[in-house]
Amino acid sequence: MPRVTDKRATVLDAAIELVGIEGLRALTHRRVDTTANVPAGSTSNYFRTRQALVEGVLDRLLARDRIDAQALSGSTAPASARGLEDLMHDYVMFVTGPDIVRTRARFAMFVEAMATPELRAGVDARRGELRTWVRGMLDALGAEDSATGARLLIDYLDGVILHRCTAGVDEPDPRPGIALAVRAALRTAA
Repeated sequence: MPRVTDKRATVLDAAIELVGIEGLRALTHRRVDTTANVPAGSTSNYFRTRQALVEGVLDRLLARDRIDAQALSGSTAPASARGLEDLMHDYVMFVTGPDIVRTRARFAMFVEAMATPELRAGVDARRGELRTWVRGMLDALGAEDSATGARLLIDYLDGVILHRCTAGVDEPDPRPGIALAVRAALRTAA
């Protein structure tokens, strides 16, 4: 991944904001320049084509996701099922609350990846990292089949997050469902 300079990060963060608020159709070099409040042509200096810009957005989303995952989980894995439940709940509430614009941009990128094979590898890499992270936590908690448990838990959380992003703010607290999913993930057998 190319080195991220402050100006390049500003451009990419503006692109994420555009995609998260207006969808992928709004992603143009000119609109990103305006949103980022940088001189005209700045975005195309970093990303010559729209495809390069889309790939840059995905890279930036991945980098910021890694930072957020580390901040949420801290330096130690949850020591109990309740700790894992708390972590997953906090994650859902963060990505559907203060981080909703970036979450919407992420979903837009996932949809684009279905039609763009070049992006699919990046999306698959993010999913792989997330599964590895969750699998490690499940292993530490004694799950019988952490690979299946991680897939189950992540797929459930993706659904909850998508539902909360599209259904509005009147959604009930997702904790009861997350608790059930965590227990199921810990009990999955090969």
